[in-house]
Amino acid sequence: MSQVVEQLRQALPAEALVTDPDRMESFRYDRAMFCPAGMPLAVVLARETAHVQAAVRIANEAGVPIVPQGARSGLSGAANALDGCIVISLEKMDRILAIEPIDRYVVTQPGVYNAVLSRAVAEHGLFYPPDPSSWEFCSIGGNLSTNSGGLCCVKYGVTTDYVLGLEVVLADGRILRTGRKTVKGVAGYDLAKLIVGSEGTLGIITEATLMLRPAAAKPKTMAALFGSGVEAGNAILEIIRSGVSLSLLEIMDQTTIRAVNKYKRMDLPDEAAAMLIAQSDAGGEAGAADVAAVAKLCRDHGALECIEAEDDAEGEMLLEGRRVALTALEQLGTTMIDDVAVPRTRLADFIGRLEQLSAELDITIGVLGHAGDGNMHPTVVFDQADPAQAERAQVAFDRVMEIGLELGGTITGEHGVGVLKRTWLAEEIGPVALDVHRAIKTALDPKNLLNPGKIVAE
Repeated sequence: MSQVVEQLRQALPAEALVTDPDRMESFRYDRAMFCPAGMPLAVVLARETAHVQAAVRIANEAGVPIVPQGARSGLSGAANALDGCIVISLEKMDRILAIEPIDRYVVTQPGVYNAVLSRAVAEHGLFYPPDPSSWEFCSIGGNLSTNSGGLCCVKYGVTTDYVLGLEVVLADGRILRTGRKTVKGVAGYDLAKLIVGSEGTLGIITEATLMLRPAAAKPKTMAALFGSGVEAGNAILEIIRSGVSLSLLEIMDQTTIRAVNKYKRMDLPDEAAAMLIAQSDAGGEAGAADVAAVAKLCRDHGALECIEAEDDAEGEMLLEGRRVALTALEQLGTTMIDDVAVPRTRLADFIGRLEQLSAELDITIGVLGHAGDGNMHPTVVFDQADPAQAERAQVAFDRVMEIGLELGGTITGEHGVGVLKRTWLAEEIGPVALDVHRAIKTALDPKNLLNPGKIVAE
């Protein structure tokens, strides 16, 4: 191992290599709870693709596992280090390389934060739609690795829908360039789509070409308050059935609203059991008509009150409350954040089952999520110092995934599998699909060095 460190030292600039245990401590884990994390042999703070390539080649020759990392804001343990591994951090690769307004694409390094990229392309009258709630502190590389979604998925889709091309360092150090910069292109297998969502197990993304859209109009925003989560779920179904084209449709329960109020000193209405937040970016009278139609549908289906934002600032305030919801819940205790997506026709059933589960186990479950596409983030809140609560929390977390599958859903809509959900992935996809996963992994990483043990158990 000392020889490996010495080879890294010779191949990399001094500022790109970290071996001090105290400094490496913060590179051991992401934000997931209850996922094991080891101590790396070294951390490579790559500044360019050549640094990644050099580290991978050294690791491949020595048979040392590699753990790629972005901003470490993930929630599945996919970025957690292994004992004796080389962590390759992409956080210093944080440059936007090109913005092409006519061809509508951006070329970016993986360490650029989502919000930074979004603001940069907005200056050119363009729009990058994928916007996770954590957009201020999550990186594009991490978004690609987990195929992140966000608040606007209901209208615009997820990260993979905007990937034109990738530069990827493979397990043996070769550089794969796949995809295109044209609007259309179907040459060969879609390798870019294979890499997206693979959580660093098939290659390390060092550059991405992402499709952009023309800037959307300023959104119109409204909120609706309900006496129960099930009523809110039923209203969501009617909104979707109506065909109104919303750019955002989110839900927060009373636990979440109160946590946000306490955390940000906001004055969100917290007397109701649930709140829907809806936006339309259709622009002008069309956007106002969309919001008015949603408000009417909510009133017709049990809403206690509907509030239409009077201006952009009020709309931004509502949206900010939703963006900080997970962080706010963390202030109440230890959290286990689930990420289950169900068919939208089963949302009311799902919410009702969560309410029953919370009462049955006597555990707090904050319910929030992307209501428009059925991707929910039930968050179990508990006192980690209380063994009985911690045990019930783990039971609740697993039961949420079980309920999601029973309702025809999936165990993750955007946070990925990582370490946290490996067992549940096998439950969802079955043995044949699991064999295919392993065959693809073996083909691209025969020594099993890239993020081993993530997604599929060894």
